[in-house]
Amino acid sequence: MAPNDAQKGPVDRPLIVWRFLDGKPGHEAQTLGLVEALRRRTDVELFSLSASSKFSALRYGFLGQTSDLDALPTPDLIIGSGHATHPGILAARRRRGGKAIVLMKPSLPTRLFDLCLIPEHDRPKRDDNVIETLGVLNPVLASTQSDESKGLFLIGGPSEHFGWDSEVLRGVLRAIVMRSPEIEWTLTSSRRTPKSFWGELESINEPNLEMISHEDTAVGWVREHLDKSKWVWVTEDSVSMVYEALTAGARVGLLPVPAKGKTSRVQGSIDSLREKGWVVRYPDALMDGAKTSARILQEADRCAEIILERYQHLNGKG
Repeated sequence: MAPNDAQKGPVDRPLIVWRFLDGKPGHEAQTLGLVEALRRRTDVELFSLSASSKFSALRYGFLGQTSDLDALPTPDLIIGSGHATHPGILAARRRRGGKAIVLMKPSLPTRLFDLCLIPEHDRPKRDDNVIETLGVLNPVLASTQSDESKGLFLIGGPSEHFGWDSEVLRGVLRAIVMRSPEIEWTLTSSRRTPKSFWGELESINEPNLEMISHEDTAVGWVREHLDKSKWVWVTEDSVSMVYEALTAGARVGLLPVPAKGKTSRVQGSIDSLREKGWVVRYPDALMDGAKTSARILQEADRCAEIILERYQHLNGKG
């Protein structure tokens, strides 16, 4: 279990973190998860910065051009996710110092960075500056109010690696809802969910199912419902949602969507979770009989521990 604020050790000053952002919510959620995990362990002063262009980074880091960054405190950690953040991270380290950390398999050589947190499904090469993670990091916390009578469906949509079969998926949803009348199910969609499918779902018409379109949910809605729901079913295309549900400590099932072509790294990630017992796939089992792992995924906390152990001198400790 992650330590709370009362367990933070004494520090001489806050840990200074520069967080480069590329405007993509998924990437920003990963770095937010790491920052929040660091904050559960030590004091952090955070500066969130927009990713600069390659040319701006070159002028700042290598040609001595002045920048608004010059007014910021010297960073201890410079983090980012997304290829667009790499030039800024490296330029900032060259100009101001600090440890450069990326939360992905970079397009540049990994040796250019101090630490790379790379999902195992990306098959990173083993190195002393590479940490394999089970999926991508996220800001979800282990649930403190999980309810056996609450269930959640998270519906994605067609993607690069998966197609869509409305009839099959609708039948699976109906079967799960009807098999578990004691559970109050909530279903929500995503931006990728076909609009026609939302209309088709009305045919399920079971009293223990409430449907809420993603267009009618506020920021933080999914995290709030993950905290309440003991049972969570996610379409296989929504990989980030699978890992968020596991981090919340839910029992997680996979809803079928047809795969495209040969097995991709995304499909490989899902298969690995199933083989390790983290998730079940319909129709292997329904959630009331599923033998999913009782473990809680805490990758952001694990990575925060590694970083603070490796670089404990940065904020005056050690």
